[in-house]
Amino acid sequence: MTTNNETRVVVTGMGAITCLGNSVDEFWTGIKSGQSGIREISLVSPGGFPCSVSGEIQDFNPADYMDRKEARRMARFSQFAVVAAHQAVADSGINFDDEDLDRIGVLVGTGSGGLPETDQQAEIRVKRGVGRMSPYYIPMMLVNMASANISHTFNLTGYTNTCVTACAAGTQSIGEAAEVIRRGAADVIVTGGTEAGICEIGMGGFSTMRALSTWDGDPSLASRPFDKGRDGFAPAEGSGILILESLEHAQARGAKIYAEIAGWGVSSDAYHLVQPHPEGSGAAKAMNRALTNAGVTINDIDYINAHGTSTPINDASETRAIKAVFGDQAYNVPISSTKSMVGHSLGASGSLEAIACINSINDSVLHPTINQEESDPDCDLDYIPNVARETEVNVALSNSFGFGGQNACLVIKKFA
Repeated sequence: MTTNNETRVVVTGMGAITCLGNSVDEFWTGIKSGQSGIREISLVSPGGFPCSVSGEIQDFNPADYMDRKEARRMARFSQFAVVAAHQAVADSGINFDDEDLDRIGVLVGTGSGGLPETDQQAEIRVKRGVGRMSPYYIPMMLVNMASANISHTFNLTGYTNTCVTACAAGTQSIGEAAEVIRRGAADVIVTGGTEAGICEIGMGGFSTMRALSTWDGDPSLASRPFDKGRDGFAPAEGSGILILESLEHAQARGAKIYAEIAGWGVSSDAYHLVQPHPEGSGAAKAMNRALTNAGVTINDIDYINAHGTSTPINDASETRAIKAVFGDQAYNVPISSTKSMVGHSLGASGSLEAIACINSINDSVLHPTINQEESDPDCDLDYIPNVARETEVNVALSNSFGFGGQNACLVIKKFA
């Protein structure tokens, strides 16, 4: 990738559905205060799996946000995305009636699409026969349907795509969306990530991989990125949606501007199906490419929002990757993991972390990494332990590293 200075891409709206609340304000207030949204799991039997905790969405009734008939035809991951998109559109103040809808696109990432719906319909097929399966099963479970449902909801007929790069999907979607705007294929894109994969088959698969936390105490203490006692991630769900616009388009309609998507980078470890490269070589490449694409140096970065999953291998690998990119400067850059409070929502995680970065830039506050109790010699950087920090943030780097070794990073700048 090369830097394109001709078209600047800015964020003008945000929406979020998280285990800390169904709005950006609730999400940001929660993570600033070090509040955990991790609770005892309820979407599956808590006694059926080694992991008994999750970051589940609370008090979510899709009929509160959309027609009941439409809601029944959408999988949970699509419902989250559509609701977060409604929030983001309203926040942006954009009036689609005044816009050329062929110039407005949708690009949303997800890891697994309608996995719970697959679980449910498979059980119906076995117990009651194929004829009792839902005729809406296929359009519910397809991974592209979050983007499709947003397009349909707002009648957006421009560029549309879906990014499916596991845990990197939300971050890569935002980077790809910015690139689409830069190359002139759209003026506005609704983008981000969404995930709702907490179900029997999903929990079973992650459990046999031994990727999940087996913490059996207070659920709020289960997700502990970079802590010596970490033992796996807390599964979560949710959605983060951003409205991206070309600067010219945003200014022409008098939009408020939250931040600028300055650059992005992607890479592949080409190493293992699910484990990151132990030295973080692929992650380091994605970070370096994002910095180059944004036209910034390591000395410009005021904050890193880490992938920080709370798994023993990932957190050590990411620490090594940061050191490989930043050298001695790595010890001077504050880092925190949003997942310490909301768990790992896979394809949605990067979009929520981008929202955290944008709010850090605008509020001059860095949220903490909670549950930092015992230092790990393999994780010896400044992870903003337990308490938020007030500091000016002009440039933030957000990391997302997915299964298959697919990595994506964003550079987000204060708008000036």
